Amino acid sequence: MLGFNFNKQKPDVSQDMKIVNNMRALGIDMIHEAKSGHPGIVLGAAPIVYTVYAKHLKFNPSDEKWVNRDRFVLSAGHGSALLYANLYMAGFDLSIEDLKQFRKIDSKTPGHPELGMTPGVDCSTGPLGQGVANAVGMAIGEAYLNKLYAKEKLIDFYTYCLCGDGDLMEGISYEATSLAGKLKLNKLILLYDCNQVCLDGYTKDTFIDDIKMRFSSINFNVLESDDDVSNIDAAITKAKEQTEKPSIIIVHTTIGKYSKYEGTNKVHGSDLEEEDIKQIDEKLNVRNTPFSVSDEAVHLYREQIETRNKPLYKDYMNKIKKLSDEEQEELEALKNGDTKIIFKDFGYDYPEEKMESTREASGKVLNGLASTSKFLIGGSADLSSSNKTYLKEFDKFNRENYLGKNIFYGVREHAMGAISNGLALVGLKPFASTFLSFSDYLKPAIRMSAMMHLPVTYIFTHDSITVGEDGKTHQPVEQLISLRSIPDFEVFRPADSNEVIGTYKTIFQNPSAIVLSRNKTAILENTSINEVRKGAYILEKEVAPLQGIIIASGEEVELATKVVEYFKNKNIGMRLVSMPCIERFLKNDQTYQEQILPPEVNRFIIERSSSYSWYRFENKQEHLFTVDHFGYSGSKEEIDKKTHFEVEEITSKIEMMLKEESNSKK
Repeated sequence: MLGFNFNKQKPDVSQDMKIVNNMRALGIDMIHEAKSGHPGIVLGAAPIVYTVYAKHLKFNPSDEKWVNRDRFVLSAGHGSALLYANLYMAGFDLSIEDLKQFRKIDSKTPGHPELGMTPGVDCSTGPLGQGVANAVGMAIGEAYLNKLYAKEKLIDFYTYCLCGDGDLMEGISYEATSLAGKLKLNKLILLYDCNQVCLDGYTKDTFIDDIKMRFSSINFNVLESDDDVSNIDAAITKAKEQTEKPSIIIVHTTIGKYSKYEGTNKVHGSDLEEEDIKQIDEKLNVRNTPFSVSDEAVHLYREQIETRNKPLYKDYMNKIKKLSDEEQEELEALKNGDTKIIFKDFGYDYPEEKMESTREASGKVLNGLASTSKFLIGGSADLSSSNKTYLKEFDKFNRENYLGKNIFYGVREHAMGAISNGLALVGLKPFASTFLSFSDYLKPAIRMSAMMHLPVTYIFTHDSITVGEDGKTHQPVEQLISLRSIPDFEVFRPADSNEVIGTYKTIFQNPSAIVLSRNKTAILENTSINEVRKGAYILEKEVAPLQGIIIASGEEVELATKVVEYFKNKNIGMRLVSMPCIERFLKNDQTYQEQILPPEVNRFIIERSSSYSWYRFENKQEHLFTVDHFGYSGSKEEIDKKTHFEVEEITSKIEMMLKEESNSKK
């Protein structure tokens, strides 16, 4: 054990409350030191967090990535001071000095929980509601892995999620929990910190949902408790006995309990006055000295955790030792989020006419990968037949078959993205799909994929205004630049089936999007499977001294080949560069970049999307054959004519610009 010196426990403070109150005091000290934070949840919800970790959570602070640990998601991420105080007291690799650095630059204790920065944090949470959907994704992942390893009984964990009023106001939480209820994810337990206060005032002014009825209607087991540890413990125990439904425990708490502002929004998001902290410490029966946590409380807490979890961990590791080396390596990869997609040569079936939409090509590749990669799983937001993402050799994922690889998300795009993050957080390789114009619904979840560096693959089809008759609501314009602007995120827009194969050989280890056409395009002779990984490459070399470079992506590459052919026939040196991924291209060294795009050479961009993607390559507006307005309802041919994407018009404009530049140099 840890060898702490015991102080005599005061008779009016129970062991549980002594630990809880020290946790509260630590959290308040962190916020006061930072002069920033949310003390209300620290004081109100500490009994919930303590009860989960002390009485129920299966984990080992010395092996924080233990693959079969229970997961805890603080969806109410503004309560990070409470989580950090708890993690320190529970024995994770955090020090008092780390707690003193709360919200300071480069600390292990940032303002909201961040994956990979703080030991013991299972998920980055910030925007409210995301954590709820992440937890649903983790629970789906557990159900799948539980069946995958059913013979060895290797995966069997619960997912706990602490959420608040703000989480349940956000639409994403309803999307995600509605699906959880349908799937009967009985190892998902939500703990609702119900204090009836939000940042701007009382929830009665904005939120009058009957939570019991709402969750009962979507097939949740609904329980209630006050903030007494023994009652919360009993409620969690009862929730774990439920085998047919996920559970929500409505815990009635008092925000900012013991503060002079308790029960009001004044204690929600502002540091407390020193006078208030002093009287809180007196009520909590703790020392009024910042960060002077009781050694006895820490010892008692860690002793509970070790006594309960040490045998579980030991038994599990003994079970692992009996596995083959290959199985152990597989579980180690799962633990570290380093599982691989096995890309075997499955003999791609090219169509005889050499014409194929990239969404169809994607469907072929995805199905080939699914049969060789046990960790690949995903689905579409009610569009799998259009996105070509249905995995034909596998069934739907549902209560009757948790080994199904096809998740039917329904029309729940936002939840689909965040659930995919949860799947990745338990080691799977998820994909999520919808139309590109609907990617805006997923944007907050995609941002979190990038922030956590999760290998989620987003498959977006119907990628340009040429989808036609549905009109401008279904025709993406600004979506590509929106996705390309996300840090640490790669966007691939392959030109044809070859580049689709190349894209799938490149993605899956990073957060990425593959953007695909509905229209059939020619499978070009010179497109390269292997060059896609570089982001851009020369598709057609110039036949005369280089005068210009045409850069294109996606289905516009076929159009660009016809433009280049025109100049080739006139013996004008024009190069064609296919650029399926801008982000990848910019990661190459300068030598390669200048080899593909020599400086001081005119560049012309052809892409039926916003011009904002391309100003780093060409800042002359007249060189950008792009779209900066919404689309039209009509056929592809009508739209191309209306938006000036015809070979004759493009070649005429480029030729005129080249002549004008040549004349200006004389």
